[in-house]
Amino acid sequence: MTVLPSEVRNDETPGFPGVSFGRSADGMAVALVGETAFAMAPARDGRHYLVTGWRIRRPMQEWTRSDFYGHSAVLADEEAFRSAVLEQGEHQREKKALGRHEARIAASTPWGPSQGATVYADGVVFHHTAGHGGFHLSTELNAQINPMLRADGGWYEEDEAWAIVAIHFQHLFSSFERRCAERTVKDSWPDAWEKIFGTILQPGESFEKDRRAFEKDHADCWIVISAITSDHEQGFVEVVATRGGKREVSAGERRFLVPSTEYRVGRFGFVIDEARHRACDGPSSFAGWRGSAA
Repeated sequence: MTVLPSEVRNDETPGFPGVSFGRSADGMAVALVGETAFAMAPARDGRHYLVTGWRIRRPMQEWTRSDFYGHSAVLADEEAFRSAVLEQGEHQREKKALGRHEARIAASTPWGPSQGATVYADGVVFHHTAGHGGFHLSTELNAQINPMLRADGGWYEEDEAWAIVAIHFQHLFSSFERRCAERTVKDSWPDAWEKIFGTILQPGESFEKDRRAFEKDHADCWIVISAITSDHEQGFVEVVATRGGKREVSAGERRFLVPSTEYRVGRFGFVIDEARHRACDGPSSFAGWRGSAA
């Protein structure tokens, strides 16, 4: 789908909340789901991010980039933006049907005193604190968590461990949340996922499993741990690399020069090709560097 910058779309999808699409004053594709606003914001290197805003009280055509904050997913194109927004609409409708409710529950959590809670069901409560948050399961429900993933005390923090709750009590979560939970558990606890579901995760299906494979395959390679634009060699990045990318004295350190056009850090680091990347032992752009090129 291609939408010209001059166009303004204001079509709606049915249901609660409805989803409407439009074009901002500065040409961004934008959308509204309930009171949450979304935009496809341009970033560097031709990329775009999905960014959000809240309760923008002006018409879409008056919105600007300054109305939005943060960013989440990287978007390939406007079709991806539309899909992401429709997914959020589905998520909000399903959440409403699940019947969660807010409550004030006096509790001391691993992240500080509870400042508010969302009750998903009896024995499944999400606590909000000043700096973090997470789920607490009753003793009975925590016993239903697979021992490979079970947390003593029934506390599951919001960054990753929430997904453990979601894959065990799927009926309490939206389709979007279940998909996110599956991805999170595969990425963080691949061994548990494989044992619980009787499957083998393939390359690309788990961040943690891919990281282990990378480290095994490149244990003897020089992998960059620090990089800086060279002040002494125009068009090059000066890097410090260690064996296997380890940050230990025993791993040793060497400096190399990598062409700026080539230096792109992958998922697990930049691997030096000693046949092409020149080792250097001259003046350094790193303040106080004391390594050796030997």
